[in-house]
Amino acid sequence: MDTLNADPDATVDGDDHRARQVFSGHFVPVTPTPLAEPEYVAHSRTFFNELGLSDELALNEKFRQVFSGDLSAAHEPMRQVGWATGYALSIYGTEYIRNCPFGTGNGYGDGRAISVFEGIINGQRWEMQLKGGGPTPYCRGADGRAVLRSSVREFLAQDYMHALGVPTSRSLTLYVSKSETVTRPWYSQDSCSTEPDVLVDNPVAISTRVAPSFLRVGQLELFARRARNNAHPKASEELRMIVSHLIEREYQSDIDQTLGFADQLVELAKHFRQRLTSLVANWLRVGYCQGNFNSDNCAAGGFTLDYEPFGFCEIFDPWFQPWTGGGEHFAFFNQPRAAEANYYMFWKAVRPLLAEDADELEQFDQVGRGFSEAIQQQIQKMWAAKLGLTEFNPELFQELMQLMTHSDVDYTIFFRELSHIPDDVSALKKSFYGKTSQQFEDQWQAWLKSWRDLINDGNLAEISTKMKQTNPKYIWREWLIVPAYQQAMQGDYTLVKELQAVLSYPYDEQSQDVEDKYYRLRPSAFSDVGGVSHYSCSS
Repeated sequence: MDTLNADPDATVDGDDHRARQVFSGHFVPVTPTPLAEPEYVAHSRTFFNELGLSDELALNEKFRQVFSGDLSAAHEPMRQVGWATGYALSIYGTEYIRNCPFGTGNGYGDGRAISVFEGIINGQRWEMQLKGGGPTPYCRGADGRAVLRSSVREFLAQDYMHALGVPTSRSLTLYVSKSETVTRPWYSQDSCSTEPDVLVDNPVAISTRVAPSFLRVGQLELFARRARNNAHPKASEELRMIVSHLIEREYQSDIDQTLGFADQLVELAKHFRQRLTSLVANWLRVGYCQGNFNSDNCAAGGFTLDYEPFGFCEIFDPWFQPWTGGGEHFAFFNQPRAAEANYYMFWKAVRPLLAEDADELEQFDQVGRGFSEAIQQQIQKMWAAKLGLTEFNPELFQELMQLMTHSDVDYTIFFRELSHIPDDVSALKKSFYGKTSQQFEDQWQAWLKSWRDLINDGNLAEISTKMKQTNPKYIWREWLIVPAYQQAMQGDYTLVKELQAVLSYPYDEQSQDVEDKYYRLRPSAFSDVGGVSHYSCSS
């Protein structure tokens, strides 16, 4: 708020809660809408510990007030007003503007996310953002609230992804209102409907998510579009400011601040490409599908952001897509293509700032042209690691993909069992959802022999250990998450805490009780159930 421009049409006191067009500025000052009767649900002990905060703080009355939306409890240097930001939308490299109520693209942004804090803790800068903090000018007529169901999912998922070693926004706290509810469409019990078929009253919740910044590729695009269209006199200056802000917030340790600005932009292109390609390779490694990987859901810092329609692949399917509105273009194995499209929009947004620097512009373009090769290298490196190989073997990999697809294999259990380096296919049958024919078993046995021949030169114990550090044992299984948020809606947070504990150590061997409950195939009863195997955009 000190270094960027506020919307000149905004109010000073943050009383700005109705949908409207925002034509300039980097943010809108806005106050959150406090939860009525906030109650503690959970906090991330891991992240609290990293920040040097006491666990008891999550139960502190003033702390709870602030992080359930009541900024009147904040005192200096915090402010009693937060900020919301606008961004643009692109899907697979195509710009959209009619996605806001005004048909201009000037009403799209943080509809229910309000940042309230930015600070440096233990040498690391963090921004804290309330998800579900009430309406902002970007709310497009909605209520700006998040329900407990989606808040539990995002809170647990961020903690889990961090435990997996996948770059992500972080979870801080989760509070729920004891008296405020909103009505949302969702699925009836055991519904096989594609879309929600009932209206459900949901407790309102606010989760706090944390990151060095919440800058998105779509945000850079918004300022680039304004500059391109000469939307206002400061449009080009505001584009330069937001890109400089990105470098300072997300890449300060990677980019030499003494370089000229044009050289910094070339370095930015390199480092963002590295982070984004590595991120998507990690998603594939753990079975994660973003579901709706538009440019506005692509963090310019190269980490996982916006756990809206997301899921984890159980039965292996390259075209797995948990979101009913996503289609194949955002499916599991199409995420590299979606990432490339988002990187292209980043490249297109930043490129005008290099118009007068021919040499740097050519270097910048060269980095962009190398994205496809860079992400392929990252993905091949990842597959080699999952298989315990020193280098990627295309033939072995293609045979494996065919066998896994035809055999209805559980993605996580298969690779975890493979990490024990078995010599007989019978050891892998724990991961098969159906019975295999003798012909298929022979094919599996032949593949297993080919694979073992490739790793036999190494120390098998060391290879097994590394594979277990690459292939998690405990994965997000939606049918185990659903009971947690259903019980939470009744005021019982026991399962939320249990899941938090189990998912905090996804690579470890845990107790036999945990293994029996969480390391198993999805029951057939959940194979085609709305809200479990598929869901509309989370609310």
